[in-house]
Amino acid sequence: MKKFIVITSIFEPTEAVKKFAELSDYKLIVVGDKKTPDNWQYSNVVYLSIDAQLAMESKLAQSLPYNHYCRKMMGYIYSHREAGDIIIDTDDDNIPTDSWAFPEFEGTFDMIPANKGFFNIYDYFTDQKIWPRGLPLHLINADTDTNDLIKSQTKVGIWQGLADEDPDVDAIYRLTSDVPCVFKKRTPIVLGENSLAPFNTQNTAIVKELFPLLYLPCHVTFRFTDILRGTIAQPILWSAGFSLGFTDATVIQKRNPHDYFKDFVSEIPMYLNNEKAAQIAQKISLAQNSVADNLYNVYQELEKNQIVIPEEIKLLEAWLEDISIR
Repeated sequence: MKKFIVITSIFEPTEAVKKFAELSDYKLIVVGDKKTPDNWQYSNVVYLSIDAQLAMESKLAQSLPYNHYCRKMMGYIYSHREAGDIIIDTDDDNIPTDSWAFPEFEGTFDMIPANKGFFNIYDYFTDQKIWPRGLPLHLINADTDTNDLIKSQTKVGIWQGLADEDPDVDAIYRLTSDVPCVFKKRTPIVLGENSLAPFNTQNTAIVKELFPLLYLPCHVTFRFTDILRGTIAQPILWSAGFSLGFTDATVIQKRNPHDYFKDFVSEIPMYLNNEKAAQIAQKISLAQNSVADNLYNVYQELEKNQIVIPEEIKLLEAWLEDISIR
């Protein structure tokens, strides 16, 4: 099984990059941008400079904005064309622990029952008052029944690993509390159909059957892009017979500097549109359609509802064409 780790970075090789590069069972891909140092290199890493990206005969490479997180998709395309079976998303400030790994993608797991709607997945891993970025704000103070788990045999298509110390939370949490968090160690949890939890690009593994769902919308705000991706991915993966799962923390995040108020402004479209996007994806995703077709149909409906702009559809078309070529 060929496993790729994809990171984008504008810094010299970080501690996280160096540790991921040591993992012999994985190939690390680092995607550069115009702000990345010109002489970037590190042993056991495939570095995709801007020039290397443009040489990939990719329609998307010619159209993606520069100095933008979405250039990470060039690493996904590279991994797909190298016949990757698993792509792992992470960031250059997520330091893997010595036990960093993901569970098997098929087995018997603790499962959250179906039809729970949006809920706070962090409540299953900590007693601390904390919630993930992308959780609808009206649910911040909602009680979560964490005694509802059942055992179930399932195929997991996407695993989201948590991050200790500085986990993925929204700007409201950071502006009002910002207390660090170390999650409890526990067995993995898989979500039943129509039970939704936000997931991101920070410690996430996805199987090749679902690679189209790696598309990062480029014309939404930075703090919404991976959350929107994760929200609409969930109904599509259900339609393909897969589930989303969460594991306890296997990385420690030493977060790169952020302006929390700017983060808040960037998150406003997320607060306003994330639930609506989930409803659209649940309505549009059909079992008889391919993953790629469901994704495209969902984005067309998102555009009709003014959650994305027409230019997003053009980039999505380029992405789907690029990953159809191996």
